[in-house]
Amino acid sequence: MIWPAEDIWQSCAPLLPALTVEVLREVDSTNSDLMRRARAGHTDPVLLIAESQTAGRGRLGRQWHAQAGDALTFSLGLMLRPADWSGLSLAVGLSVVESLDPHGTLGLGLKWPNDVWVPHQPTQWAKLAGILIETSATPATPTTTQQEERYCVIGVGVNMAKPEAQDLAIPAVGLRELVDTSSAPQALALIAKPLLATVLAFEAKGFAPLQAAFGQRDVLRDAPVTLSDGRQGIARGVDNTGVLRVETAQGMQLINSAEVRVRPSLKESQ
Repeated sequence: MIWPAEDIWQSCAPLLPALTVEVLREVDSTNSDLMRRARAGHTDPVLLIAESQTAGRGRLGRQWHAQAGDALTFSLGLMLRPADWSGLSLAVGLSVVESLDPHGTLGLGLKWPNDVWVPHQPTQWAKLAGILIETSATPATPTTTQQEERYCVIGVGVNMAKPEAQDLAIPAVGLRELVDTSSAPQALALIAKPLLATVLAFEAKGFAPLQAAFGQRDVLRDAPVTLSDGRQGIARGVDNTGVLRVETAQGMQLINSAEVRVRPSLKESQ
């Protein structure tokens, strides 16, 4: 597989001159690899791409595997010091969606807090991509307050082909089902530079400037949702920090970390 690593590096260099772009044939997990490097003190900015992952991880420890060509799997690692980390996964998801579907013709949407969904059937959604963000205090920055600079690893996995394992709560689809000519290198070329720009802008300004754009892609808005503790309600969008607002019988609840189980229909979420 031929990756446009040099082209991506050249396009990103004006934003972050120290960034390097690496391609591995196989790795357990791009996120795990960069987290190991950070704990060892290696915190230079890097975009790490893997053709195959043997032990990929999703949110809440879910396993995620990818064979060569079946998925785009990469992680962006860099030092960040945002005033507030809240909303970073939403900003990343929005960047991915706008890169792959800039005009909305594919109908890509964002499921809070870290998934990209696409209309699958007249009344159903399917998962196209997921995001996993991890941070690590480095030997030079041992404290853990929000204002401290930390090494941030942003993992993105985009299905190129429909995954064989269908153990998800909703179906999964591949990008090639939506765009026949799409390949993992082509998708990365679309995503990489806008993603880096979004992350650097988030560090400077937070999520608030992206709130309205996220709302236009929010598949949960006005949809029934069930929280992990059993509470039920109607999702009412996100606030300017990326916190999910859920209207329940007990009033408006602000959700910033709980797992949200939801099976909204297209009619319910439009």
